[in-house]
Parts: sequence; structure tokens; C-alpha cells
Amino acid sequence: MVIFVPKETGSGETRLPLLPDTVKKLAAKGAEFIVESGVGAACGIADAAYEAAGAQVSGDRAGLLASADLILRLRKPDRSEIGLMKRGAIHVSYLEPFESFDLIDAFAAQGVSAIAMEMIPRTTLAQKMDALSSQANLAGYVAVIAAAERLDIVFPMMMTPAGTLKPARVFIIGCGVAGLQAIATAKRLGARVDAFDTRPAVEEQVHSLGAKFVKVDLGETGETKDGYAKELTDEQRAKQREAMAKVIAESDVVITTAQVFGRKAPVIVTEAMVRSMRPGAVVVDLAVETGGNVECSKSGEEIEVGGVKVVGLENMPGRVAMHASQMYSANLGNLLEHFWDKEAKAFTLRLEDEIMAGCLIVHEGALRNDMLKKAREAAAV
Repeated sequence: MVIFVPKETGSGETRLPLLPDTVKKLAAKGAEFIVESGVGAACGIADAAYEAAGAQVSGDRAGLLASADLILRLRKPDRSEIGLMKRGAIHVSYLEPFESFDLIDAFAAQGVSAIAMEMIPRTTLAQKMDALSSQANLAGYVAVIAAAERLDIVFPMMMTPAGTLKPARVFIIGCGVAGLQAIATAKRLGARVDAFDTRPAVEEQVHSLGAKFVKVDLGETGETKDGYAKELTDEQRAKQREAMAKVIAESDVVITTAQVFGRKAPVIVTEAMVRSMRPGAVVVDLAVETGGNVECSKSGEEIEVGGVKVVGLENMPGRVAMHASQMYSANLGNLLEHFWDKEAKAFTLRLEDEIMAGCLIVHEGALRNDMLKKAREAAAV
């Protein structure tokens, strides 16, 4: 089995799909890797490091896309590159499947099996393969650092001869993986932290990190079987906004992380709420790439609204590219190890496995994921 790792070509992408350490680990099991020349350049890793780990290095991107049995990457491919792949090949990467039905059709038409890293089930067994969680963890950290850099006051309380400086007030909205890491990071920097989530079950986790949980009676809420927050009704959203408005007005930093899997991110913070904050305050919208939690945020931009800095930076994990690459590479490596056939020395599609059943979205010319089938049907109406 020939495994090809092409260089990431997406604009502004600084992360790598696979590091030499992962290559070395899998090469010891009989995996045959070919990486594109310059694949590690964004993180300062030379081709020689991949060769030392057991991979071949080649500049023939098109030829290897056409001949490889397994293709590993980070970002989704250009549609034109899918047309180069051979029938029966397997492609693994983020695919943004709920917004990329054209790519799904292209994979099906080409007879290429497609695994979406976003669709790895959130189970205990699959935890070490869960790229969404590993990257969200880093995004939560980076969001706090980005806010601290832009804020006009320091995070911790300081007692000085010139007087006492009060700690910054940070409000985290959404306490999933990114939110919990944001809480932990803000607390380590000495801020006073409040947090809110629609799932009452996370209150204990928030308290364990030293933050205060903002309680809002929304009636029946909860989470999906995969651990994502369920979408709220319009009435619940109105109650949520009303209760949060006071906390936002008193905060120096607001970080939003709320997302509904497979759907546009809900708008939680209105422009009026942003304007209620003091000039010099900072809002970071971590959901900006999926629609945004902040009404006035703009993807890829930093703007000011009533003197408040509204940060809509894209690819937050890419701002700590080496660690983000290390985690994604480990996620890919663990996926390959789980489905590695030692005798055949090949990655196998064990269709009966619950992990494979969740993440293998295209196989034998057809879309096979029920959640995506329903989303496609809904989009066609």
C-alpha cells in the first residue's frame, strides 16, 4: 500500500498533516510513505527529516495522487485533484462535508473512498483520533492569548505601590473542549472568569476549573449522543440573550465558542450587547468560520464596534502550528494504527467498526452516512 502525503496548499494554512515521528512509528509496521517535497516547510521541517523517518520524498504531486492507495492530508482537496485519484483509493482529511456535497459527488463518481476527520465519533475508543477535539483545545487557548494581547488592561490582579489593579473579567460562552480550555487558560493568567453553556451537565467542570457558572433557566436542553449541544428554540435563545446581556456588559473579554454540529453557528451576542461593553474591551468569536456567534463579527477580520475590538480570526489552531500539527498527526496515526492489518501491511476499511461507520462518508460510489444524507435532503428542499 502506497501512502501519499501531499503538501498543504490552502491559503494561510500553517499546519502539517503528518510529522516525521508518526511516519517513523507507522513505517516500523510496514507502511510505505511518500511525502511531497516541502511538505514540512511551513513548520521548518526539512525533507531529510521525513527520509530519516523512513519516507520517500517526491515532487511529482499529480503522479502520486494518481497512483497512491491512501492519501493523507489536513484540508479538503480541490475538486480537480479528486479527478486524478485512482478508483479504489482512500482519501483522509477534513472535508467540511455538510457544506461540500460537490466534493462528495466527485469522490463517489471517481470511486474513491472518503474519510472525514470531522466525523470521527466522540467515543472513548475514538478519543485519540478525534481531530476536532484536539484542534478545538488549542483554539480555546489561542483565543485567550489573542484577547490578552489586544486588551488594554492586564489579566491578573496586581498589588503595586501605585495601587491595586483589579483582575480582568472574562466571560466564556460555550463550555465544550474549546471553552473549557479557554476557561483554564484565562484562570492561569489570573482573570476572573464566568462561563455559560446550555448543558447543565458542564457546570461541575466549570467549577472544577475555578470559574463561576452563569445559570439561565432555559427549560429542557441537553446534548447529542456525540456530546454536542442541542440546538435551542427561538424562545430559549431569547431567554439566553437576555440573561447574558448583563454579564457581557460587565466583562472586559467575551469569548464565544458555541457551535451546533453540522449546522450554522447560532448568533448569541448581538451588536447591541457588544456596544454595551466598555471601549477597549475585546470579543473573540471562535465560531466565526461557521457563521459566527457574534452578530457583527467578520470572518478573517478584526474590527471595532463602539470602541470594542471584535476579533474574527480564522484557523486559530494554525497560530500554534507545530503543536497543532503534532496533535493532528497523532490523530491520523492513531486512526491508521487502529485499522492497520499487520499481515497485509495495509490500512483496511472495516465497515462493521463503529468508528469507520461514522467517518467513512463515501464508499463504492455512494454517500453512506445517514446524518449527511438527511442534511442533503434538507438542503434540496
